[in-house]
Amino acid sequence: MKLKKVIRNESFTQKQEDEKYTKEVYVNYLASISAVLLWSASFIATKLAYRTFAPIQLGEVRTIFAVVIFGLIRRATKNNERISKEHRKYVAVSGLLGITLYFTTENIGVSMTSSSNAALIVASFPAITTLLEFFIYRSKPSVRKIIGIILALVGVTILTHSNVLYGTKSLWGNVILICAGIVWAFYNFITRKITNKYSAITLTYYQMLSGAVFFVPFVFIEDAPWRLPNFTSISSLIYLSVGCSVAAFLLYNLGLRKLSASVSVSFLNLVPVLGLALSVLILGETVSIKQISGGIIVIIGVILSSI
Repeated sequence: MKLKKVIRNESFTQKQEDEKYTKEVYVNYLASISAVLLWSASFIATKLAYRTFAPIQLGEVRTIFAVVIFGLIRRATKNNERISKEHRKYVAVSGLLGITLYFTTENIGVSMTSSSNAALIVASFPAITTLLEFFIYRSKPSVRKIIGIILALVGVTILTHSNVLYGTKSLWGNVILICAGIVWAFYNFITRKITNKYSAITLTYYQMLSGAVFFVPFVFIEDAPWRLPNFTSISSLIYLSVGCSVAAFLLYNLGLRKLSASVSVSFLNLVPVLGLALSVLILGETVSIKQISGGIIVIIGVILSSI
């Protein structure tokens, strides 16, 4: 009888642990999706901010704003957590990759092509990440994930065919944005090594701080004149700083706690769909049947690749 009771207790405990884990995973999925929602409007905000900011200037200023905000949050919550010496190199490299290099390549790419086209290219990031995971970690994606990624890319191809801008400048902008996808994949790989070691606020704060420092030489290389921002550009800057650099990064790093890098990045397939929807709502653009069809295929691909 005692043995049966012990078995029942162990079974009940295991069930509780499973339920707790499932809830945590749902929270991580919700966090990743929320980050994508915020990032979907970033391309429109970036274009508007370019009325007074140069691309790298914008990256530096929004990162400095984010550092200040995170510093205030840490002070308000009495968060005195520090990065240990053994992990500082990971934080520095992730800050260089995910903040400095990613924002630099993304901002330059967006300045050379349309905001909708930039959002479409971001949808190729999951395929880039999965491919790099295979070569670096020898991880083999499941058949379902492969089908999902292929469907997502087919959907993106349909969307791109409907919106892509032609010309040399646009082509180079697309290439630079693809390079941003490679940088973002490596940011995921590095951050995964330390994401469970520290709170999301601590990790993101020090990543932003490192990124702001690494931005300095790039600003001097850009050598663009500083102009007084207008209402539109400053509003866009606030959105990019608070919504994208602070809230979205916190949510995305939270999602990485339980989700693999490729699964987390797979949600970025939703960016072109949401980006097009926001373009309609904010900029008054029209959407064709071909674009709607491509968006539906992308969503199906995301579901298959992230289950």
